Amino acid sequence: MDFAFDARTEELRARLLTFMDEFVYPAEEVAHEQRAKLASPWDTPAVVEDLKAEARRQGLWNLFLPDDEHGAGLTNLQYAPLAEITGRSPHLAPTALNCAAPDTGNMEVLAQFGDARQRERWLRPLLAGEIRSAFAMTEPDVASSDATNIETRIRRDGDDYVVNGRKWYISGAMNPDCRIFIVMGKTDPDGEDIRRQQSMLLVPRDTPGVHVRRAMQVYGYEDHSHGGHAEVVFEDVRVPASNLIGEEGGGFAIAQARLGPGRIHHCMRLIGMAERAIELMCRRAVSRTAFGKPLAAQGQVQAWIADARVTVEQLRLLVLKTAWLMDTVGNRGAHTEIQAIKIATPRAVVDIIDRAVQLHGAGGVSQDFPLAELWAGARTLMLADGPDEVHQRSLARRELKRYL
Repeated sequence: MDFAFDARTEELRARLLTFMDEFVYPAEEVAHEQRAKLASPWDTPAVVEDLKAEARRQGLWNLFLPDDEHGAGLTNLQYAPLAEITGRSPHLAPTALNCAAPDTGNMEVLAQFGDARQRERWLRPLLAGEIRSAFAMTEPDVASSDATNIETRIRRDGDDYVVNGRKWYISGAMNPDCRIFIVMGKTDPDGEDIRRQQSMLLVPRDTPGVHVRRAMQVYGYEDHSHGGHAEVVFEDVRVPASNLIGEEGGGFAIAQARLGPGRIHHCMRLIGMAERAIELMCRRAVSRTAFGKPLAAQGQVQAWIADARVTVEQLRLLVLKTAWLMDTVGNRGAHTEIQAIKIATPRAVVDIIDRAVQLHGAGGVSQDFPLAELWAGARTLMLADGPDEVHQRSLARRELKRYL
């Protein structure tokens, strides 16, 4: 395993680091100020569109897609350090590069499973950053950590499908530019194979019967930058049968294919979030004095910083190994490692950010620093793409199987 960055990765890293310094970090405060003046908090600040235009001009666009036809043609190992850099400003940089969830996963689904018409109608404008999208899977009335529990019904009626169900925490759905939902529901609720009961369907947002009820908060944040998280009700929503993605009964498999890359992308960005927290922690430590000496001279603070550095280096190596395995043996061959990073990374990064919050005192929980929002985002990823406990259960069963 050689984790040295190749020439293309090094060149992209240098360009991206410069882009972050010159455009993204200065835009963070501007975006907050512009959002406060918008007619709707869900509208996109002008500076975000400026960032997108600049990123596209510089060729820092759609870096996440591994195929040359639709994306930059990077491997997971090449994309990993780039995603880490964007994680340092998670509410601006991924969007600026058209590499933000849930659009990334939806574009991967359309590129891999969509037919020619679906790709032309929805993938093309998503790749161009002209529209946004949402992925409607999680439901409030069932334990969605087990995707086979999903109750939304997708019923065939002649040349159409009719959708009825209630979803929540549907990321991106509050954004007025969100034009399409990928909805997961059951086409065969009584089927013998519980993993063949689900299908995925493309549902345009403006279809009659689609009701975006309310924005869902995350620790008090509404996450405007990602288009919010919404509760969405589908009432007798009728779309053409040609909007089915893949085949009936293929929804569960598509979801697993979608979530594999999503999990590693989240972990890559989490490492960037941890690096931002360490930087803020160090700057705070050398600039503040308490009890007669700088915080940087306090033994407890030194321990926090040292432990954070060790943890980040460990996590980065595990994530890079996982990316390398995904490239060389495929997602199935990297299953154990994908689950391992999904378990280890969010909890460790939450702890690092929490120490940074503590070091900043009242400022750490305020809007004057990005730490509280970073903490909320990292803590949420202990639930997103499957709760940690689900991955622990699966990983442990695979480990024990060798001894049974």
